[in-house]
Amino acid sequence: MLWIKAFHIMAFVAWFAGLFYLPRLFVYHADAPKGSELSETFKVMERRLYHAIMVPAMIAVWITGPLLAYMMGAFSDPWLHAKLLLVFILSGFQGALGKWVRVFAEDGNTRSAKFYRVVNEIPTLFLIAIVLLVVLKPF
Repeated sequence: MLWIKAFHIMAFVAWFAGLFYLPRLFVYHADAPKGSELSETFKVMERRLYHAIMVPAMIAVWITGPLLAYMMGAFSDPWLHAKLLLVFILSGFQGALGKWVRVFAEDGNTRSAKFYRVVNEIPTLFLIAIVLLVVLKPF
C-alpha cells in the first residue's frame, strides 16, 4: 500500500505542476504575435507539457487513487466523496486546458492574457481543498 501511496503522491504532484504551469504558458502565449517564433515555441511547450506530463499523471492519479481508497476501505467516507468530486471537476478543467492547447496550436485564441491569469488560480483553490479534505477528513 505504501508503494501505491507514493506513486499517487508523485502523480498528484506532477499533475498539479502541469495544472499550474500550462495556464501560465497561456498567459504569455496570448500576448505573443501569431506566427512568431515565440508563439511557435509556446505551442511546442504546451503540447509536450499536456501530452507527455499532464495526461499520464492524471491517468496515474485516477488509477492509484481509487486503488488506494479501496485498500484503505475509504469508499464509504464522505470526505473521499468530496475529494473525488473535486478530482472529477479538475479532470474536466484539464479537458478545457487541452482544448485551449488545440486552439493555440491553430492560432485561434481570442482570449486575453488576463483571462488566463484568472484561470491560472483555479488549480490553487482545488489543491487547498483537496489537501484539507485528505489531511483533516472533516466529515
